Amino acid sequence: MSVRKLEPTAVWNHFADLNAVPRPSKKEERVRQFIIDLGKKLNLPTEVDEIGNVLIRKPATAGMEKRQTVVLQGHLDMVHQKNADTVFDFDKQGIEMVVDSDWVKAKGTTLGADNGMGVAAIMALLSSTDIEHPALEALFTIDEETGMTGALNLRENWLTGSLLLNLDVEDDDEIDIGCAGGIDTTAEKAYRILSSEAACKGVELSVRGLKGGHSGMDIHRGRANANKVMVRLLFECAHKYGAVISTMEGGSLRNAIPREAFATLAVENWKGFEQHLKEMSKDIKAEFKTNDPGLKIEWKLVECPVDVMHPDDQEEILSALYAMPNGVYRMSPDVEGLVETSSNLAKIVIKDAVFTMMSLQRSAVESSKADIAAAIRACFGNIGARVVHDGAYPGWAPNPKSKILKVAEEVYTNRFKERPRVVACHAGLECGILGSHYPGMDMISFGPNIRHAHSPDETVSIPSVQKFWGYLLDILKHIPEK
Repeated sequence: MSVRKLEPTAVWNHFADLNAVPRPSKKEERVRQFIIDLGKKLNLPTEVDEIGNVLIRKPATAGMEKRQTVVLQGHLDMVHQKNADTVFDFDKQGIEMVVDSDWVKAKGTTLGADNGMGVAAIMALLSSTDIEHPALEALFTIDEETGMTGALNLRENWLTGSLLLNLDVEDDDEIDIGCAGGIDTTAEKAYRILSSEAACKGVELSVRGLKGGHSGMDIHRGRANANKVMVRLLFECAHKYGAVISTMEGGSLRNAIPREAFATLAVENWKGFEQHLKEMSKDIKAEFKTNDPGLKIEWKLVECPVDVMHPDDQEEILSALYAMPNGVYRMSPDVEGLVETSSNLAKIVIKDAVFTMMSLQRSAVESSKADIAAAIRACFGNIGARVVHDGAYPGWAPNPKSKILKVAEEVYTNRFKERPRVVACHAGLECGILGSHYPGMDMISFGPNIRHAHSPDETVSIPSVQKFWGYLLDILKHIPEK
């Protein structure tokens, strides 16, 4: 069955159109033009700011002119992840979608439901001719997934709306009123290269099959981090078995928990090293049999690499990586079950005499965010690496007295005969940044059920999209007067 035949057809057709356009973070030129063309086709005022965000304004329908103007907001970029055996070019190809029972997913890649479903819903509202709504300002931001630079550099005094609906939440029974801030930490260090010993065996070692996921929303689920597993396997190998790294690469994006890591090694004591791998693999798989049952640790003999890392440099780098905080750092003492602070060891590259580590720290508390970032700086500063913190963005402080929250709660309760969950999340939403531009703006965030975002297992619930769409339209009908 084609996604274009799913209900509500307006939303799914716009989602299919959107997913036909490549839209990686920092390469939004094509999807930006796609949205601009939509606005022009609909004869709606369409503007682009200096950083590349798009704003389309639509007047209120008859009888709704006295209602407050609503800003509908979503981000245009998507996380690009694929399975190692999937042949796909994100820069050239549109996402290939399939319907699987009550879910829509992609063929071996991320789906782009984050935040494509929210964007598609906004597109459907802009295109509608029979939906009742107040004046709308549709704000499409760029580069949310790798720095939030669109929101950070939003044109000042551009928006006139007093209420903002961010459509970027992944549980359809939630209304989000707060989120964590974040900061990127990168470490880089040159290392010495030696020629491998003639008697060494060449080994390719891989860690694969992990669930991965969103480094904010899924960080508390106890899933394995492929980079941490790889470092654990190698940490004691140099002294015991003469195992030295030629190359290593794991992970990709800062906001995705690494699912795969690969290393090429030269090993002096192959029999001892292989036995070590067997024993450690058994232990690690047992540890993650519940949370990451697909974990695979595999190795094979290959031609011995010519160049390898100096053992002293390897010991320093592996020690820093092993000591680096990863996962949940602190739970919130005020909100039960909410992660307050975390870190994600997102990417490791050891190649051509340069070691690079990329990570993302998140926290709802600025001082705690600074603390964990400093701890990571200490790990790599102690080995002489160059450590850089950048891409910082603020969190979004909850406002339980929000007027638009009260509207949304009442609409939800009346519509679904149960109360919604009002929450704060550990992911980074753009609301905190937008609130810094517009301190008086009243904001909430909600969306359909999306599972395994930022991984090739990403999927979105078809019934949930129906629920989300009807709920969104109902909220717009109940927007208060100015």
